[in-house]
Amino acid sequence: MIRLFVRHLYLRIWLASLAGVAVVVIAAGWAWQISDEQRSTPLPREVTLRDDSHQISGRGTSLRTSRPGEALEFEITLEDGRKFTMELGPRYERRPSPPPWLHPQTGIFWLLGMVGMATGIGLFPIVRRLTQRLESLQRGVQRWGEGDLSARVPEDGQDEVADLAQRFNDAATRIEQLIRSHKSLLANASHELRSPLTRIRMSLELLPVGAAESSANTAAKAEIARSIVELDQLIDEILLASRLDAREADMGTVESVDLMGLAAEECAHTGAELGVADGTALDALTVRGVPRLLRRAVRNLLENARRYGGSAGVEVELSADARHALVRVMDRGPGVPEALRERIFEPFYRLPGASEREGGVGLGLALVKSIALRHGGQVHCEGREGGGACFVIALPH
Repeated sequence: MIRLFVRHLYLRIWLASLAGVAVVVIAAGWAWQISDEQRSTPLPREVTLRDDSHQISGRGTSLRTSRPGEALEFEITLEDGRKFTMELGPRYERRPSPPPWLHPQTGIFWLLGMVGMATGIGLFPIVRRLTQRLESLQRGVQRWGEGDLSARVPEDGQDEVADLAQRFNDAATRIEQLIRSHKSLLANASHELRSPLTRIRMSLELLPVGAAESSANTAAKAEIARSIVELDQLIDEILLASRLDAREADMGTVESVDLMGLAAEECAHTGAELGVADGTALDALTVRGVPRLLRRAVRNLLENARRYGGSAGVEVELSADARHALVRVMDRGPGVPEALRERIFEPFYRLPGASEREGGVGLGLALVKSIALRHGGQVHCEGREGGGACFVIALPH
């Protein structure tokens, strides 16, 4: 019986509610009993007549009961058998008023208030204990949903909430293991693909080149070389994404990075225009980070802008606010619909129709987001005045 009481939370809540109802019923019955006693009908009264010698001349009984303020009538029978009726006028008496909690009109409200307080005090520990455990479960699920796959929730108790917490922990463990296995498989497969790609590239370079070689063969070689380059870039992005997802992985030495110099080098390679917002101090454009990762983030944004907006119109603007150094990469392409400005940072997600345009597999922007988060910053997409897209990386000073 005790195990049944401990195991089922609904049983505890039900018994506590039942006890509260019992208290209310008992208290209400007690209040009505006291009120009824105060308002009960008085008993009949008797009267005795005596003569001058104190001898009994007759007796009588009240014809009806009365309350204070009402007349009283008696029927008296004398010793000789004669009967007559005697009426006494009303009398008024002043009784002390009962306390408020016993008054017939207000006592019930006092009792309900006291019973409600007692019930609330009795139910509070149980309900608060339940809500605290549910809040803990909610926080753990939220952390897990935000990407912390190591998040777990406490498994206190033996009731339904504890069972739910245990099932969530088991499911989270299985999913974490599955994702880790998937990432490990992807990283290992990507690493192993580099060896055959290297051999294919070397074999292609060793093929004889002569004047008699047909234009078809030359075009085929160029296409094969381009495909190898794309595969090599894809493998590199997959490996980098796998390392960024592993929070414990060492991504390199953290040092001071001059965003001005870094952006100038990347803009020189792509032909993009570089500018600095008015009033921006150059020392505000120095951040702490891993240089090669920040360079990769800027390069991915520039390649994305060139791919979808063309070489013309690509600009990079550096600025700073009180807390962050800002890198804006802008293009004059078709832009990104507002509803999809969050989804484009998901791995392997591409805008509708993008696969029919030029290159890219949907990992570049995902890497930019991972790099920004790894540096304690963030990245977002917004529209550009006059058409196009603007990607903003915010890095803490």
